[in-house]
Amino acid sequence: MAMTDTPRIVVGVPREHRAGETRVALSPTALPQITQAGFDVVIEAGAGDRAGYPDATFTARGARVGTRDEAFGTDVVVQVNVMDADASSADLSRLRPGQVVIGAVAPFARPEVVKAVAATGATLFALELVPRTTRAQSMDILSSQAAVAGYKAVLTAANALPKMFPLLTTAAGTIAPAKVFIVGAGVAGLAAIATSRRLGALVEAYDVRPAAREEVESLGARFVELPLETGQEAGSGGYATQLSEEAIRKQQELMATTVAASDVVITTAQVQGSTAPVIITTEMVRGMAPGSVIIDLAAEQGGNCEPTVAGETVDVDGVRVIGVVNLPGAIPVHASQLFGKNVANFLGLMVVDGRFDPGVDDAVMKESVVASGGDVVNNRVREALGLERLPEPEPPAPAPVTDDAPVPEEAAT
Repeated sequence: MAMTDTPRIVVGVPREHRAGETRVALSPTALPQITQAGFDVVIEAGAGDRAGYPDATFTARGARVGTRDEAFGTDVVVQVNVMDADASSADLSRLRPGQVVIGAVAPFARPEVVKAVAATGATLFALELVPRTTRAQSMDILSSQAAVAGYKAVLTAANALPKMFPLLTTAAGTIAPAKVFIVGAGVAGLAAIATSRRLGALVEAYDVRPAAREEVESLGARFVELPLETGQEAGSGGYATQLSEEAIRKQQELMATTVAASDVVITTAQVQGSTAPVIITTEMVRGMAPGSVIIDLAAEQGGNCEPTVAGETVDVDGVRVIGVVNLPGAIPVHASQLFGKNVANFLGLMVVDGRFDPGVDDAVMKESVVASGGDVVNNRVREALGLERLPEPEPPAPAPVTDDAPVPEEAAT
């Protein structure tokens, strides 16, 4: 619903300055939805260049191109990486009380960025904290960017592997298909399975959540069974939870044979708000054939593979362990398109009855806000900063039952 009877709210899109970042927080494809909702858009000159979107593609959809100061002088600022993931960013001085900032924050890994934004008086929404519910799927940047990362991880592995992925029968003989093992069957893992299968590989996958088996098999992969009690029968908000040290050790022992028989291993296991679990030990890597490849999608969170170094390729007895970082940034056109759609849908929640209201009483907004009113308001982020917890809101009181209350339909049958 477009906003009425009030000045149009302006959304600013600064150019990303974080090293290696090629994405832009809003792509031209997202602009019609935003402008129809009643927003105007100012984009910093050149903000979309590295994503394949020159300034003209934005102005053609109704945006205005301006300076960095103009992009930060708006009512709402959207970024792929808030403050370029730097708590000492010079852009902090451009923020002001009452302004809204939206983007990826990594609030548990970089709580100091949240604290720095809070000190400016701006309201900060961390899109990583959007709940994984059906209603919020269209705003979930973790899922949209993970799908891109899973796809690109397979292409990276295929490029590094000194073998071909598909079965190939020729007059000179038959080439056996590559064996790919995917650890973690979340969004990234499922995208990796589908891409590996399209390239013709034999694919196996494992996840601590037994419920993932159906999704794995629906994509044509074999689900690896490990006789291990994980306590993950029902995920929490779509995320796996941290296993105990004993469970991880047992998992490693049981998985070693599968890893050794694989040409490619792609690890995707991450735990929200914690370092990534080490699933593949150095000893397990040494058990793989020389020339094999491991792609660690959790490298920036510490890595699922013991030898992983973020941003580097480590050779372990002829096995290449590739600690990939920002894989979505390697496909910036579509990564930006998906990210921008997530942002547009999130902004839509702030339009209520035709008016802009960033404090709207909405579960998605409440879970994703991390700074407001000059303070850090998310208790998990406060704990990471060593701050005292804020009192949790009281749950709503149950409605009183009266004699004339209507009988629920299921009780009347």
